[in-house]
Amino acid sequence: MNEIKRRDPRKEWIARNRLHPQHLEVLAERGQGAASEWLGPNGVVRKNPHAIGFIGPNGVKRIDRSGAQQGGQAAGSTRQAAQDSRRNVTIEAPAFLVAVVPELSGGRLSGHDKDLLGLARRLADADPERPGAVLAVVFGEHKEEGFGEAGIDRLLHLDDDAYAGFAPEARLAALSAVERELAPRHWLLPDSPLGGADLGRRLALRLGERPATGVWQIEADGEAPLGWRCTARGAAESLDIQRPLPRVALALAECAEPVDETRHAAEPLSLAEAIPSAFSRIEDLGQVAVDPAGVALAEAEFIVSGGNGVKDWDGFHHAARVLGATEGASRVAVDDGFMERHRQVGATGTWVTARVYLAVGISGAIQHLQGIQSCDKVVAINLDPGCDMIKRADLAVVSDSGEILAALVAKVEQQRGGQRDAA
Repeated sequence: MNEIKRRDPRKEWIARNRLHPQHLEVLAERGQGAASEWLGPNGVVRKNPHAIGFIGPNGVKRIDRSGAQQGGQAAGSTRQAAQDSRRNVTIEAPAFLVAVVPELSGGRLSGHDKDLLGLARRLADADPERPGAVLAVVFGEHKEEGFGEAGIDRLLHLDDDAYAGFAPEARLAALSAVERELAPRHWLLPDSPLGGADLGRRLALRLGERPATGVWQIEADGEAPLGWRCTARGAAESLDIQRPLPRVALALAECAEPVDETRHAAEPLSLAEAIPSAFSRIEDLGQVAVDPAGVALAEAEFIVSGGNGVKDWDGFHHAARVLGATEGASRVAVDDGFMERHRQVGATGTWVTARVYLAVGISGAIQHLQGIQSCDKVVAINLDPGCDMIKRADLAVVSDSGEILAALVAKVEQQRGGQRDAA
């Protein structure tokens, strides 16, 4: 028998046609999955222009308008399939620990936290024969259920009231107890103004270490004391500084790729010794109410954005005030004079990273989709079920935007009235 593999032109065509009903089935059969490039029959490397993250000939990253990249309905099934196909990893007796202190802004792992955990995994998995484990130290209450998917092997959850709010001294005492009992090889904290930068510098001072701040890259270096060299931003981010990676490092966002191929145990861990109570010289007076209208779009966590489909702008502004959201707009709404230019969202306006982005009457131009690609959850209200924003949205409501906003306002006001009556 001739063992030469025969080409199947039809299956090759289906593999290239992402809209064909058998597209994913053929990709799985060919073992390509979500491959972005492969070797053609003539020895030329072929690239899939529809693959997620494809860089075009002009250096521009392409966006998949089908919704697979942007988190629409197709992405929901894709993410679920990816979760099911993850390889389970359990490290019974780790050679060392890499400790991570995530910020858990809003009670969940942020993108910055997941990048930091990806960096910790690089350090822990560098030597397959003597693997380390990633230890996460979590303070206060949280809503996170995906610690294992984020790459955590051991989870130390300290939910005492002493750690609630801004309590750096109490948290520092807890981290010092972890250092005495477990002695992690590395301490990784996010270099951000939400508390990680302050706590990391305090920890480094307590341990007598000179921390690396603004870290955005690490690479193996056999001559360094710990086998790694880091690159950090310096001089107001105008230059890069290289040095051996110290025990305490404060890393920037996008310092590493998040974990997406393995699922780890996230085994609960407790300390044998009691954590001594620290005398706090700081009193947390709670959060200060801020007018959402005064929050910059790039920093807002909840944005209500209006587009050409909004007919009642007074009702839109009222809904944004009641919901406590920062207002945004599409380019069409700005060009028509309904919103100020600094409220424009998109590649030609402001790139936003909101936790919740509510798109009201926005069809989803490619520049707008680029500007919201880093948002955690996107909710769309639109009359057109086939528009690109509906495909991008994690939750879509196909209805009149004015009616939906009025119902939301009534629901919120009813709930607040019931809370006042109960008080």
